[in-house]
Formats: sequence, C-alpha cells, structure tokens
Amino acid sequence: QVQLVESGGGLVQPGGSLRLSCAASGFTFSTSGMTWYRQAPGKERELVARISSGGGRTNYADSVKGRFTISRDNAKNTVYLQMNSLKPEDTAVYYCNTKLFLYDYWGQGTQVTVSS
Repeated sequence: QVQLVESGGGLVQPGGSLRLSCAASGFTFSTSGMTWYRQAPGKERELVARISSGGGRTNYADSVKGRFTISRDNAKNTVYLQMNSLKPEDTAVYYCNTKLFLYDYWGQGTQVTVSS
C-alpha cells in the first residue's frame, strides 16, 4: 500500500534551517509528482511546494519563495524540503502528499516549530 513517511521536523530558532524528508513506498515514485503542504493551528492546510516526477519543474507558495527548496531523489524514493531563513509563521505540521488516480495520499506529518 502507499506509504509516505515524513521526518526532519523539530524546534528551530528564527533564521534557522531544517530539511524535511518524505520516504515513499507502495507506488512508482519516479512517475509521480510530489507536494509538501502545511497546516498551522486554526488554519487550513496550504500548499507549500510541488515538484514534478522528474524534478524539472517546481512551484512554491509566495510565502516561501526564495527560502524553501523542494527536491527529490528518485533512486531513494524520497522527496525533500530544505527550509532556510525560517520565520515563526512557518510553524506548522508539514505533510507530504501525492495524488494517484485522483486520490490523495498523505503522510502522518512532521511538526516544525520556529521560536526563540
């Protein structure tokens, strides 16, 4: 079955960096686009960054452009989110997502807290 397992979250000070990872299994990773979402307390889940199956196309939310970088390693079935210059407003649970045959699959999420 499809599994997405996020890791790499934690507590970081403003201006710091974190790298999130999402290990995928149960589907053909190399032909699937991947997306990172986040959900802050009391807010709706929002798209953070998306990457095409081959990694050649990426899209970012305006709020993270220039600070976050999405990438993937198809040999390792893993997608990454490098987050730099973190701000308190980046605090959220970050989720990995893929859509297969119009059905959304989600990981369990990883908490990112940006605080001094």
